[in-house]
This record gives sequence, structure tokens and C-alpha cells, in this order.
Amino acid sequence: MAGAPEGNTNAAGRKNKLFNAALLRAIAQDDQGDANKLRKAAEQLLTLAAQGEQWAVKELADRLDGKSKQQIEATGLDDGPIQHKVDVVIVDASSPSSS
Repeated sequence: MAGAPEGNTNAAGRKNKLFNAALLRAIAQDDQGDANKLRKAAEQLLTLAAQGEQWAVKELADRLDGKSKQQIEATGLDDGPIQHKVDVVIVDASSPSSS
């Protein structure tokens, strides 16, 4: 399954993608016609990562491997285990309700 689940409107629509659209236009209209600026930007990121710039290393890793999943630890009361309660009610559809 690719993308967001059906009905999810997060990050949907044009207004949330204005920067992306502007960036794509700038790349397409690069005056050298071969996306030379984009290549230079990628090379600069690689150079900075190789020089040990931590933000560049992180950005490069995120682009190549994908962002790390956020871990969430959930516990119950007093840091104990989470407890679930399930009530099973059997209803006889042939007998009238008492309410």
C-alpha cells in the first residue's frame, strides 16, 4: 500500500505543496537546462556530509535510507503493562428487551 490510507486528507491539496511545486518549477527552468543547479546542490550536500557536518549526514541518511521510525513506549498505570478489558454480552434477539 503506497501513500496515505483512503480518506486521509493530511498533506493533501495544492496549498500544502507550494514549496515543492516552486522547487520543481525552478529545477525545470534551470537556465542551463540540465538541472545543473540541482546536481551542484546534491554534490554540496555530499561534500558537507563527508566533512562531518552532522545535519548534512542526517539529511543524506534520511534521503538514502528513509527517516527512522519514531519509537513510542506506552505503559499502563504506575508504569505497569497496558491492560485490556473485553466484555462479551450475549443478546437473545427473539426475546423482547426489558427497557
